[in-house]
Amino acid sequence: MFRLQMNAADLRRMRFAYSPLAEVTESLCMLRCGRISEQYRGWFETIRDRLHGVDMQLLRVALPPWPQAPRFMFVGAADPGTTIEQQLRLVADYPADQLRQDLTESWGDTGLPPAAERLLSDGAGRLADALWEYWQAAISPYWARIRALLDADVGYRVTRLADGGIECLLADLHPRVKLHDRAVQVGTQGPVTEHDLSGAGLLLVPCSFIWPYLEVGIGNPSPSYLIYGARGIGTLWHDRSFSEPDRSHVLDELLGRSRAAILISVALPMSTTDLARELGQSPPAVSAHLSVLRRSGLVTSRRSGRRVLYQRTPLATSIIAAAGGVIDGRAS
Repeated sequence: MFRLQMNAADLRRMRFAYSPLAEVTESLCMLRCGRISEQYRGWFETIRDRLHGVDMQLLRVALPPWPQAPRFMFVGAADPGTTIEQQLRLVADYPADQLRQDLTESWGDTGLPPAAERLLSDGAGRLADALWEYWQAAISPYWARIRALLDADVGYRVTRLADGGIECLLADLHPRVKLHDRAVQVGTQGPVTEHDLSGAGLLLVPCSFIWPYLEVGIGNPSPSYLIYGARGIGTLWHDRSFSEPDRSHVLDELLGRSRAAILISVALPMSTTDLARELGQSPPAVSAHLSVLRRSGLVTSRRSGRRVLYQRTPLATSIIAAAGGVIDGRAS
């Protein structure tokens, strides 16, 4: 068990961050361990052929075939605006001796495989290049929808925080996480490991590929982090791109094809730019449709940093169901 002891400064500095590199790492772990659950099957079938252009052999050396990934695969998450470019620059600059140490710790008693020497001789820059290739093939095309899932999770947890404080925020974060006596406890096998956050705070990092696992990182002096599965993962890949054609023609007749498509897409919060890219429409056209849908009570809007996010209302969900459309990937 990990016990992350917190003082008043840590409680004030607990915050959310996004980690594109964690999405890369955890999806690679899924492929490496062969644990592709049904909810990710559509994603995997779509990206499988693209992986032929990625140095997967090098990445298999960097990630042992079990959930414990090396520390360099989680560097750089700072806030919801963290980019993959920022994180991969840190990977590329990773010190050679630390790279060897992290790999040795991650492979454990089995020892480093012979192919690891190639990675170590090439240096972390080659690893960063391979991670970028994988990002471009497997994650980047879907980053907008993943980001929407993370935004929805953070919005939910901020509401939980306002309603009941940090204990309420953490209560349903993960079955192994709880707050006890000003310490975040993470249940794991083995002896209790105590760590005092010492005012550095704690980063909460939602991730779309990690469930049902959990990743705890001890920072010194940087903030420690907790990477957990974002809520609604089961809905992430259930849309027209990954499922059979739905029966939304009735909704098209009711609202018009463009507004119906927007309404189905905003099961998770999305920005105007995200929607325009996904639906192949211009941002001004999408913005005009969203204004009508919002005035009609079918979508809500909220600000997240510089972005305005739109999400459909319960009323809209009931209309889609009545029209026989797809809700969370299932035809009603």
